[in-house]
Amino acid sequence: MTLDRPGEGATMLRTFTLLLFCIRLSLGMIPIAMIQSQPELWIETNYPQAPWENITLWCKSPSRISSKFLLLKDKTQMTWIRPSHKTFQVSFPIGALTQSNTGLYRCCYWKETGWSEPSKVLELEAPGQLPKPTFWIQAETSPLPGCNVNILCHGWLQDLVFMLFKEGYAEPVDYQVPTGTVAIFSIANMTPESEGVYICRTHIQMLPTLWSEPSNPLKLTVAGLYPKPTLTAYPGPIMAPGESLNLRCQGPIYGMTFALVRLEDLEKSVYRKRPLKNEAYFFFRALKIHDAGHYLCFYYDGSYRGSLLNDILKIWVTDTFPKTWLLAQPSPVVQMGQNVSLWCRGPVDGVELAFYKKGEDKTLQLLDTTSISDDELFFRNNVTYSDAGIYSCHYLLSWNTSIRMSSHNTVEFVVVDKPPKPSLSAWPSTVFKLGKVITLQCRVPQPVLEFCLEWEERATSPKFSVDGDFIISNVEGKGTGTYSCSYRIEAHLNIWSHRSEPLKLMGPAGFLTWNYVLNEAIRLSLIMQLVALLLVVLWIRWKCRRLRIREAWLLGTAQGVTMLFILTALLCCAISFAGLCNGVLTEETEIIMPTPKPELWAETNFPLAPWKNLTLWCRSPSGSTKEFVLLKDGTGWIATRPASEQVRAAFPLGALTQSHTGSYHCHSWEEMAVSEPSEALELVGTVRGQELQIRCKGWLADMGFALYKEGVQEPVQQLGALGREAVFTIQRMEDKDEGNYSCRTHTEKHPFKWSEPSEPLELVIKEMYPKPLFKTWASPVVTPGARVTFNCSTPHQQMSFILYKDGSEIASSDRSWASPGASAAHFLIISVGIGDGGNYSCRYYDFAIWSEPSDPVELVVTEFYPKPTLLAQPGPVVLPGKNVTLRCQGAFQGMRFALLQEGTQVPLQFQSASGNVADFLLHTVGADDSGNYSCVYYETTMSNRGSYLSKPLMIWVTDTFPKPWLFAEPSSVVPMGQNVTLWCQGPVHGVGYILHKEIEATSVQLWGSISNDGAFPITNISGANIGRYSCCYHPDWTSPIKIQPSNTLELIVTGLLPKPSLLAQPGPMVAPGENMTLQCQGELPDSTFVLLKKGTQEPLRQQRPRGYRADFWMPAVSSEDSGMYSCVYYLDSAPFAASNHSDSLEIWVTDKPPKPSLSAWPSTVFKLGKDITLQCRGPLPGVEFVLEHDGEEAPQQFSEDGDFVIDNVEGKGIGNYSCSYRLQAYPDIWSEPSDPLELVGAAGPAAQECTVGNIVRSTLIVVVVVALGVVLAIEWKKWPRLRTRGSETDGRDQTIALEECNQEGDLGTSTNSPSSISQGTSVELPVPI
Repeated sequence: MTLDRPGEGATMLRTFTLLLFCIRLSLGMIPIAMIQSQPELWIETNYPQAPWENITLWCKSPSRISSKFLLLKDKTQMTWIRPSHKTFQVSFPIGALTQSNTGLYRCCYWKETGWSEPSKVLELEAPGQLPKPTFWIQAETSPLPGCNVNILCHGWLQDLVFMLFKEGYAEPVDYQVPTGTVAIFSIANMTPESEGVYICRTHIQMLPTLWSEPSNPLKLTVAGLYPKPTLTAYPGPIMAPGESLNLRCQGPIYGMTFALVRLEDLEKSVYRKRPLKNEAYFFFRALKIHDAGHYLCFYYDGSYRGSLLNDILKIWVTDTFPKTWLLAQPSPVVQMGQNVSLWCRGPVDGVELAFYKKGEDKTLQLLDTTSISDDELFFRNNVTYSDAGIYSCHYLLSWNTSIRMSSHNTVEFVVVDKPPKPSLSAWPSTVFKLGKVITLQCRVPQPVLEFCLEWEERATSPKFSVDGDFIISNVEGKGTGTYSCSYRIEAHLNIWSHRSEPLKLMGPAGFLTWNYVLNEAIRLSLIMQLVALLLVVLWIRWKCRRLRIREAWLLGTAQGVTMLFILTALLCCAISFAGLCNGVLTEETEIIMPTPKPELWAETNFPLAPWKNLTLWCRSPSGSTKEFVLLKDGTGWIATRPASEQVRAAFPLGALTQSHTGSYHCHSWEEMAVSEPSEALELVGTVRGQELQIRCKGWLADMGFALYKEGVQEPVQQLGALGREAVFTIQRMEDKDEGNYSCRTHTEKHPFKWSEPSEPLELVIKEMYPKPLFKTWASPVVTPGARVTFNCSTPHQQMSFILYKDGSEIASSDRSWASPGASAAHFLIISVGIGDGGNYSCRYYDFAIWSEPSDPVELVVTEFYPKPTLLAQPGPVVLPGKNVTLRCQGAFQGMRFALLQEGTQVPLQFQSASGNVADFLLHTVGADDSGNYSCVYYETTMSNRGSYLSKPLMIWVTDTFPKPWLFAEPSSVVPMGQNVTLWCQGPVHGVGYILHKEIEATSVQLWGSISNDGAFPITNISGANIGRYSCCYHPDWTSPIKIQPSNTLELIVTGLLPKPSLLAQPGPMVAPGENMTLQCQGELPDSTFVLLKKGTQEPLRQQRPRGYRADFWMPAVSSEDSGMYSCVYYLDSAPFAASNHSDSLEIWVTDKPPKPSLSAWPSTVFKLGKDITLQCRGPLPGVEFVLEHDGEEAPQQFSEDGDFVIDNVEGKGIGNYSCSYRLQAYPDIWSEPSDPLELVGAAGPAAQECTVGNIVRSTLIVVVVVALGVVLAIEWKKWPRLRTRGSETDGRDQTIALEECNQEGDLGTSTNSPSSISQGTSVELPVPI
């Protein structure tokens, strides 16, 4: 069969090229750079308000300088410019834009091979219009997830406002104000909602009304709308060179074109086929090595709308089968009765694995690896000796091929029984004495790695010891109980021996305690007797001086008896304090033991380099210790130190050197005794990972030195003539450097003469403590500001701890903080910041011995990067016992991913990915694996800065899909021509839905897995859409899980039959708890009636009566039944027509009707001679209204239509009014009164005119009065002032006053001269008034 390559046929459309580019982006491949040679042409102007008055065209070459530029107009040469020097852009002045300048412009530049391609066409239109922009698509050049598309709009002018419009939207979907002439509109993660026709327009920022013409429309089509196909290889995915291979790509849709792509060569290895069926076969006749790689396929229709990509299939073309690896967990050495799992690992997927045991011909187990996992498990439960042996695994092909099987590794499985039980004894006895401790000694006749002591009565952590000695104290009686011990050897670290026989420790109780109290009482009474006798003797001697001599013999006798009692008391006290006086009262005699041995340990204040400063401490359990002595290698006293208050002493050694290495002991001194030596403390100079020097000393000068290691024939190191001494250096001590070393000397010249080897020197690296348990109290994936506590613990006592972050020490805890028992340290971060993320670990030490580093805890601080997406493959619903893969896809490459499950603190899995996708495999899932999963990705180089958590994904482990629910929005009863959406929803997300219609064999519409909302829109609904619908889940993977259909939804299309009538009996208003009936009357018999209520999506009731009417009985109604009701009826048989909705009927369920509303027309203010109509309106029909006036007892008016005419004769219409109503069916029930409405007095136009006239008249009167007053005031000032004869006024003033009076009084009368008037003394004249 010949493969049809795309390059050999017709050229693909641009949308298909975009699809291939999206494939490249989705796989994280770098796109090929497209270097354009077109120049850029744009406009510049220095008149922003009127850009057409002065225009300059600029032409710019994309990447090189040029010597000539050419400007073209309407496909003819207009002008060309040869600049004075080579440049990359030139200008063409145009000047004012006129009709002669309009046209189509392009430009070119000169390059070595000739003129370049012309630029994009620039159209200059008539003055007053902006040039029409150009519009095109360019793929995103950076490898982002999904397919991102850039739409470029070229506006020809600088600093324009670019608007992006989409067909069907009035407002722009995006806008930009770039600094140049091109705007880039990005559409990220193309979806079906992004499809459509787009245009671009521009306008000047200062002139928002000046718009350009719309650009040419651009239609955007999205690929990946169909479900993904499946790709399988026949006969198998691994073949030898020269063999034939058939790849089958199968999809669910017929008549599609299928394409096969090899990712390693995406540009060339693209094959297409258009079969008649829904599958295509791609045949490789003779495979070659370069045909190996990762293949995927997809299909597309005639419009190049493509499907999703299938899962990648890897094809192997090789001569030799790849090697497999076999590992045993937890160890290849297992105790009898335990469980073990064997992991088989290999690079090939989809091929069976076979497990074999040496000595048996048949296969033990076959494992199917059709999943994408690289790890498979082989379990052995409750192992016995028969399970021991050598195991191996390799691939098992189910098809014939000439590939050679490679070698495979083997695992030797060893089954051992528990070691024999040890012996447990107590020293000095099994009974506690007050203030004393007991040492439990666990012994076994063979070398032991570690002992373990367990306390049967209390659930406490076991104690561990290397020498088998455990010190038990009985503080507050907590040491009594039954003990047992066990041990483990170095050969089998995970196997503990049988427990020893139990040993019971008892405390001082009962008779022993009373004996002690009685002894103390006897001692106290003897002391009191002694004091009393002494007092008696003193009294007798004082009396002797006053008695007669004849009575002296009696006093002497009494004094002798008293002294005898005193001697007896002293002897008894001495015996009692010596422990012999109470010997008859105690059950057990105490044995005097020597001073107990002290404890010796080392401390340092340099935890990372403990050998820099060293101090040895010696402590004694006896409180009477006076002094401590330190000894080295059992000989010689190094130093003595007095005991402190804590009964201990320090011996500083300083920096640890070779002279300090050796074995140390210490003694404690009391007044009359010396303690036993402490346990030996060995200081060694060999530290794991540090430098070690071995010094070899000879007896002759100028000799060569050679260092040998036991088991190695050749010298490990050789040094030339260095005198009589040589130093061999081991740069870093490791486990391989352990062993017996010796050195030899030889002459410098050939032939060598060798000395005898020196005494062997054994180098031993003391084993480290086991790694501690390190964890966080909460999840290590935290948000900024959270509180994190690290817990580092070990069963060893009195340890110091160090916390590391990314290998550096950040905190430490001294062992003095620890409480008795197992050691633990808590490190707290109160508020986590972005920089606190990282890999944390801890170690502990007691000076000479360090532990191994703990397992790291990765602290991830989230909310720094965008959230990833989490998908399940093949789907979120899985059968029990099957595998499921959770794929987490982030926004960036090279990240580390973590999978989390709700309810668990620690992430389930971690995975580092070179791309932006990580696959997490859940093996053989069960019911416990059901739940919500999420994932996060983070960078490992910058403090583990992580993303937001992904949206939770629910995984269902079941054999049956849950039942979905189907409903219609806005309602299942839809008028003709309207739109409706059928929603199919269920608890399972990430699975597609399929919609079925009754009596139809095929599904109406399929909603694929690319959408999870399950919406099935039906636009412009018609009678053909009437029917019963149901839906169910439609997974896009092959699965045997049972699928349940949803509920049945009946879709009714109204508007084809006359509308019915809807009545309420006994009426639209009823009291709560009463019954009512809604009667729907139709026009056709034997129809199905449906009762609807506003606000509910589904019909309330449905009936099919025999007549024309349906009665919907509603018993014991409540306030929730209030609302707007309507009904429709439809025919059950063809043509399935339905009526229009009936008129809405409002139902009131209440004890009292709602209050009406009251309004006045035309206003609430009376005008002269005008009436006011009050309108009372209620929500119910068939009612009678009544109007009430405040101050009047009886209702004023009754009305059936609610209109009341009010006049204002003699002002009686003014006041507050209210209205109410009653139902004609219930005349005794009145509604609540309406809100009061106030009518006010006359203030109409006539009154206003009258008022204005009065104001005008009053104003005129005031003005006239004020004017007269002003005139009178002026005249009064002009009148002369009359004087008496005897006044002292001179004659001149009187003459002037008279003269003025005469002039005003009689203009024709002559006046006297001033000389004549001045000569007289007084003149009396009449004054006119």
